[in-house]
Amino acid sequence: MAVPDYQSLMLPLLKFTAAKGTETSTIEAAEVIATKLGLTKEDLKEMLPSGTQSTFINRVGWAATYMKKAGLLESTRRGFYRITDRGINLLQKQPNNINVKMLMEYPEFQEFVKLKGTRSKNKASEQKESLELSSLTPSEALEDAFDSLRNELAEELLSRLKKISPAFFERIVVEILVKMGYGGSRADAGKAIGRSGDEGIDGIIKEDKLGLDVVYIQAKRWDNNPVRSADVMQFVGALQAKRANKGIFITTSRFTDDARRYVSQIGSKIVLIDGEQLTNLMIEHDVGVSTVTVYPVKKVDSDYFEESI
Repeated sequence: MAVPDYQSLMLPLLKFTAAKGTETSTIEAAEVIATKLGLTKEDLKEMLPSGTQSTFINRVGWAATYMKKAGLLESTRRGFYRITDRGINLLQKQPNNINVKMLMEYPEFQEFVKLKGTRSKNKASEQKESLELSSLTPSEALEDAFDSLRNELAEELLSRLKKISPAFFERIVVEILVKMGYGGSRADAGKAIGRSGDEGIDGIIKEDKLGLDVVYIQAKRWDNNPVRSADVMQFVGALQAKRANKGIFITTSRFTDDARRYVSQIGSKIVLIDGEQLTNLMIEHDVGVSTVTVYPVKKVDSDYFEESI
């Protein structure tokens, strides 16, 4: 089954804390709840887009956070919590589920939502409605918005790459490879790219700064036509003529399945980089993009509040 949203996890979490009787942690609770829900190993491997945390752990954690804000759970020490009398009373009513709409019945949670949003009544109302309807935790919503902005940026980059001159495209390829650690210096890389003159090879670049080995480059600034297996075969043939077995084939288009299958079956180490991967590398290594603004995500430094004797 798919990983339940954080609101669906509130009732199982509260029931677990009631059965436990003593303090628990999100990690401990998540293990038990996952088993009861029949989640698979693949379900539990699902990560947030940033890859920093398990989606399931994140959702259990936010379910606990919201129920603490409503007074159903209380913190006992760093990373641990237990059920309160209010939480026990709610379970005695045998609710079918617990969600944000139900939590809004508690004044403490109403105040939390108000402070979380804004002092404006209209904005606070929008914040309440957003929380009730959303199946995403705040962490997921933030990362989802970030992914949307990144995808939009990648599409714009790819559109621009397809319109620039071949010489400018080669310069961008140089910039990316150098920032990834290839080519030694930018000047060395610039001399290598576009200077080979061999059919099927657009350039040669050092694999490392010492130049212990070289990598051959093929760069195709194509619009919609995919790179076929025949194109890759030509590149591989050019490498074999040089007694080389390492190459990078870069395109603003895409590779056919046959082309990718061919590369997976040969002995040469050929890396295929399509338009999507290319724009992601540009974003990752700050090539052709600039940072507009930064939103630091902070948390309480618990060590700071540890009193020294």
